[in-house]
Amino acid sequence: MDAVTALRAGKVVLLPTDTVYGLAARADEAGANVVYELKGRHLRQPTALVAASVEDLLVAIPELELPRELLPGAYTFVVANPACRFAWLAGDTPEKIGVRVPKLTDEARRAVEGVGVVLATSANEPGEPAAASLDDVPARIRQAVAAEIDAGRLPGTASTVIDLTQVEPVILREGAVPAAEALSTISAWQLRSKPSTS
Repeated sequence: MDAVTALRAGKVVLLPTDTVYGLAARADEAGANVVYELKGRHLRQPTALVAASVEDLLVAIPELELPRELLPGAYTFVVANPACRFAWLAGDTPEKIGVRVPKLTDEARRAVEGVGVVLATSANEPGEPAAASLDDVPARIRQAVAAEIDAGRLPGTASTVIDLTQVEPVILREGAVPAAEALSTISAWQLRSKPSTS
């Protein structure tokens, strides 16, 4: 089964991003349940919504405000989600959501575009190192997915996570890209995004 067919059928796919291999599924509640059960992840843990482009992400959540200059890239941004869309991915804070627009291979991009957006979490056992190659994915997980996309060896460090819902950006996880590299861009974006008071 190819990755697009698998995702459309509600199955789980091993998806390479620009950082690590992830478990991806349609971003509905059924997809979340399947992925969380496979990984052994608690349902209240937040999971990122992943799109192949900012435009596709905005189709899913039109209210999103993002620093486009940094996307696609190895960031996960926690952003305001006032309509609480995809609340099943947001744990105990449905008014916020983690979003990701990674640099994808052509095959991975086509797979994600085939369903619009996906949910994704790293393809490893909880607490264990992220998978930089398909061979790093635990055998029980690899045997359970419906399709996999091989992009060779990836960097192996998860995305940098930055919360943009505060007055100042909050670094939740240092990852593949040093957060400091993004902060000046984010600050300039926030200044442009603020309504004029004049």
